[in-house]
Amino acid sequence: LRMLPVKLIVTGDDFGYCPRRNQGIVECFLAGAVSNVSLLVNGSAAADAAALAGRYNIPIGLHANLSEGSPVCEALKTNSSLLNQDGFFHGKMGFRTALSKGLLKMSEVEQELKAQVELFHELTGHLPPHMDGHQHVHVLPEVRHVFAQVLAEYGIKYTRVPVEPGLRQCHWITPALMDFYQGVEKDSLNTVDVFTKHGIRWPDIYIGLSTMGRNMSVGSIGSAIDAALGDFLGQGPPGARGERSVTVELMVHPGYPSAPGAGGCGEGPDDFSQSWERLHELQTLMEPELQSYYKTRNIQLCSFKDI
Repeated sequence: LRMLPVKLIVTGDDFGYCPRRNQGIVECFLAGAVSNVSLLVNGSAAADAAALAGRYNIPIGLHANLSEGSPVCEALKTNSSLLNQDGFFHGKMGFRTALSKGLLKMSEVEQELKAQVELFHELTGHLPPHMDGHQHVHVLPEVRHVFAQVLAEYGIKYTRVPVEPGLRQCHWITPALMDFYQGVEKDSLNTVDVFTKHGIRWPDIYIGLSTMGRNMSVGSIGSAIDAALGDFLGQGPPGARGERSVTVELMVHPGYPSAPGAGGCGEGPDDFSQSWERLHELQTLMEPELQSYYKTRNIQLCSFKDI
């Protein structure tokens, strides 16, 4: 049963963030280490990223961003509930705080999401086959309904639901981060019905929180996939799911560290982006040992259009 074929989508997030991120992600794709990318259309190097995806035939979707940098919708660049007093999005935690206080207008969330889909279309020449949320904003209360409606309206079939099996057992994750991740998990579980009702799909298994940055290793990726597959395949009697393949999305953030002041989504690059952890992810994903792990487990890398 374990040798059931596994289709693995390795998604490089934040494509378009800066030239050095783009370079790293393209190198990973050409080496067969990343099979799909998620574009930040408000990233400073978004147009370049879209051109690279076209040149190298890289499967590309939309990384909807409501939390970092500037909106792409002209009407929302001034005087919008989505902006803080400095005129930028509220930030990863700031967005969540403003939302919980009822300060965000969902009509503006819808306007910005649609503007990002339109800009994606303009940059790439096609609609995104998949669309997820930067910093997991797409599964938040209220936002999830708007997000699902926008996907349904544009006929975007796939998204990401960040519920990672075995996350709570990952003792290496700091308490503050674990709190955030458990919040993401709770919001995601509450989003399942909304996405299902709108006919939106996502891979069977999601991995990526426990393997981010410094926590990524060939071992941590292998253990996370093995544990998740064991968990998933144990959910029903053999054959109950039919003999189809299992689909997994591994969220990754490879790239060369951003040069200070170069990149970002309007405010310059953040700390994670300038850190060695991006390069560490790039090097880990390129390890021949990881490729041979995939082979022994009958894991085939693919993109959303292949599932």
